[in-house]
Amino acid sequence: MVAMNRAFVKESDQDTEILPERAISPHPNLVTARGLAQLEARVRELEAARSAARAVSDNAELARVGRDLRYFQSRLESARLVTPPAPARQVRFGVRARLQLADGSERTFQLVGEDEADPKAGLISYLSPLATAMMGKGVDEQLPFGEHTATIIALES
Repeated sequence: MVAMNRAFVKESDQDTEILPERAISPHPNLVTARGLAQLEARVRELEAARSAARAVSDNAELARVGRDLRYFQSRLESARLVTPPAPARQVRFGVRARLQLADGSERTFQLVGEDEADPKAGLISYLSPLATAMMGKGVDEQLPFGEHTATIIALES
């Protein structure tokens, strides 16, 4: 067997890492207006990154950006904009609910789409257990919150 010097192998002949596709949720892709804008912005960012990677022939970056772009384009195409009714009388998708916890503290959560979720910022996926517990409840209703209960004290569309 003849060993080939790596100096004589074209870059395009080298194995490039094959990245697995990002999983697409089987659930409806509900989005708020903010979530839709975030998806649109992400697609634009990735299109620019793809152009930059092509310009410098960065195959690894092209593969990564291409995978992410396919994911976010798919999410954008399947997005279903949901605008909550005003005034909010019950917790629904897009509604912001302020809860009073058992210790007297308050936390605010908004039910949003999967790609928009950011629990630290109070944005929770409408599919999360907390969102499921909140769904359909109104002001002064209680729901389980960890080992305790919480009371909905305000709703905002």
